[in-house]
Amino acid sequence: MINARAETLTDKPAYRGLIGKYRCLIPADGFYEWTVGRDGKKQPIHFHLPGYDLFTFAGLWTARTDDAAGEVIESCTIITTTPNELVAPVHDRMPVILPADCEGAWLDPSSSKEHAPSLLRPYPADLMLA
Repeated sequence: MINARAETLTDKPAYRGLIGKYRCLIPADGFYEWTVGRDGKKQPIHFHLPGYDLFTFAGLWTARTDDAAGEVIESCTIITTTPNELVAPVHDRMPVILPADCEGAWLDPSSSKEHAPSLLRPYPADLMLA
């Protein structure tokens, strides 16, 4: 699965077992959403922080063993939330960008699966560029 909705993490069978102890950070320096221009062609919109500073998306990870090959397959998913005012005109979702001071709390295994979702908010639009 490509993205996990923050609002349904504890409800969906694919994610509710991961939210407790399989949280991760996914580094990035931006993300794209697509819009359709007046000419009908798709146009990429690049969202990023000023100076293209590195940040992290909130994510979940898992691993399983492929029985046929006998190898471990690891995967991760980015968590999405409602968009901020900058992203909303382009898309109805955005990836959760964790503020640096929330990264430790997101990764902390003692942070409960009930508390962790409270960290999954839209990043402030005034701290981003498009």
